[in-house]
Formats: sequence, C-alpha cells, structure tokens
Amino acid sequence: MTTRHYSPTDRLLGVVDHALRSLTSTLVASRPTPDSSQPARPLDDAERALSGALMRVNHVGEVCAQALYSAQALATDDDGLKRQFERAAGEESDHLAWTSERLRELGARPSLLNPLWYAGSFGIGLIAGRAGRPVSLGFVVETEKQVERHLESHLERLPTGDLRSRAIVGQMKRDESGHALAAEQAGAARLPWPARLAMRLAGKVMTGTAHYI
Repeated sequence: MTTRHYSPTDRLLGVVDHALRSLTSTLVASRPTPDSSQPARPLDDAERALSGALMRVNHVGEVCAQALYSAQALATDDDGLKRQFERAAGEESDHLAWTSERLRELGARPSLLNPLWYAGSFGIGLIAGRAGRPVSLGFVVETEKQVERHLESHLERLPTGDLRSRAIVGQMKRDESGHALAAEQAGAARLPWPARLAMRLAGKVMTGTAHYI
C-alpha cells in the first residue's frame, strides 16, 4: 500500500476547504447525536435562551478545535502525530455538528465572531505544532483539560429539563477527556505556568464574548 503525498497547493486547498466547512457548519457527524433516554419537557423562554447561549459557547469551542487540530496536523512532520490529530479532529467534527444542530433546535444562532475565533486558533495551532512533538501534545492536554472543566460547568448551569443539550455536553466531555489522555500517553510535556495562564485567560475572553455575540 502506497502513501499519497500531497503538494503544498493540495494541502492549502484542503485547509481552506476544511475551514469553510467548519465555519458554515456543513461537517457531518459520524456518530448519532447523543440523546437522553428520558422524555424531555418543554423549555420556557428563559431556559431556552440560557441553553442557546451556552450551546453557542460550546459551538465556538468546537470551531476553535477544528482550527487547532487542523493547524497542528499541518505543522507537524511526524506522520503518527498527524494521524492522532486527525482522529481527534474527527470526534471534534461530531461535536461541531451536534452543537450546530442543537442551536437550530433552540432557535439560537452561532457566534458572529466565528471567523475571528477560527483564524486566531489556527495561528496558535501552527505555533504549537512547530514547537515539536512534546510541546504540541502538551498544548492538547492543557486545552482539553480546560475544555473539560468548562463543559462540567455547563452541565451545572444548563436547565435540568434540557436533557438533549445535557446529553450532548456529557458526551463531549467524555471525548475531550479521552483526547487529553491520549496526548499524555503519547509523550506530552507539561506547559510552563505562564503559558497555561495565558490559555485560561484567552479562554475566558472567548467564552464570555461568545455567550452574547
């Protein structure tokens, strides 16, 4: 079996195509949307608004995940690491499709700043990817652990009756934990505390803004 080698132009076109599909929410999930086994009750206006805002934040996180993994896969020369990033990106594609679907069901819109979030995350992913295997994997570990904590906070804040959103967020949290564990087992380095702090502050700005815009 031969491995196909892509030209720089092919890879650029692939990156552009993936970005457009991420930003237009046309990525298709490979897994069914998680759902609760219990019947859901109707949400009132306040609950629907809260769920819509929280799921918009989660959707932004998945847009950023697509950019990060795409950039890290593009930046590395390690074929094994590239495949690991691509596998994780596949699960993140499911998350993006699920959150996009849930936003439509709630009558909520995606963040108007998604192109900005994607571009910024892609640039950060390129830097992390070029920093070498241990640092790139360390960046994945820190990112996914922060996302896992963020999703846990959403499980606490989502209306108790919004079983569908809660099922989606719960599965996303389990997947993110798996991505962090896989990166740790693959040789991730622990990032220095200034880098971890900067990532947390950037995450707070993004999530705080996406809640409303």
